[in-house]
Amino acid sequence: MKNQDTSGRAGQHTRRGRAVFATLQMLAMMASLGGLALLPGTAQAAGTLVSYPSGETGTIVVRTGERRLYLILGNHQALRYKVGVGRAGRQWAGNVQISGKYIRPNWAPPAAVKKDSPNLPDMIPGGSRHNPMGAAAMTLSGGEYAIHGTNKPKSIGGRVSYGCIRMYNEDITELFDKVSVGTPVIVLR
Repeated sequence: MKNQDTSGRAGQHTRRGRAVFATLQMLAMMASLGGLALLPGTAQAAGTLVSYPSGETGTIVVRTGERRLYLILGNHQALRYKVGVGRAGRQWAGNVQISGKYIRPNWAPPAAVKKDSPNLPDMIPGGSRHNPMGAAAMTLSGGEYAIHGTNKPKSIGGRVSYGCIRMYNEDITELFDKVSVGTPVIVLR
């Protein structure tokens, strides 16, 4: 009888071990694809792995009408992020590249922002709760725009900016680690 009990318990431990190992393998695979969402109760979800019809691997596509940003992974897949985009009269479309990457950057308000809010300081230090760049920013070639985080998460999903693409801080941090200077960015209306 002792041998049967021992082998029965050993079999249970082996089955549990396999189940735990399979779960860990699945989580590792999802994390490597970038589609692992944060656990319930945490701030915001990271990028969502979705089907995407086409595009060059590594390209960022922003669909302002959807208020979504896609990082093309290839094999008809992309990571999708919810974003805030330019408000009426501040929207734009075109092909640009990431020209710089910055963690907690200082922010100097562009002339259009300064005109609308003349009392803003000429520079807001990185890490300040008043700095609209949030956790990180990636500047875009050819203008004063960037893809950046925000300290106002309720603004994500709206038409809220002067033309920048605004992301949750958790999402900009994830995207920041997946792309480099020179990454193509296509902004569509």
